[in-house]
Amino acid sequence: MEFSNNQAIYIQIAEFISDKIQSGELKDNEKIPSVRELAVELEVNPNTVMRAYEMLQQQDIIFTKRGMGFFVQVHSSDKIKSVRKQHFLKEELPEFFKKIKLLGIDFKEIETYYLNTINSESGN
Repeated sequence: MEFSNNQAIYIQIAEFISDKIQSGELKDNEKIPSVRELAVELEVNPNTVMRAYEMLQQQDIIFTKRGMGFFVQVHSSDKIKSVRKQHFLKEELPEFFKKIKLLGIDFKEIETYYLNTINSESGN
């Protein structure tokens, strides 16, 4: 995993785990890597991983079973999608609208690019 300089590492780790949950790589009630395992894999301090896990636990994305480790909370993929959608709508979309207005791009042009992107991703 490559870390970015513009966001705290523990947040990037939380996003990494969230991505694995959303993609289905980690499923409901499945055990996730231990703090130590993930710290070794990502070459970070275990305290950083613990901070990411605590954040995910506070968001009700993962839970802990005493003596057994951390597990994926039921319906966590839906929770992640909802949180990310709200962030996109409130934070990223207004900036996008500002840019298209400044650049004089109309919605028909956006629609064309959107449809081309969707079609190329689906292999059509």
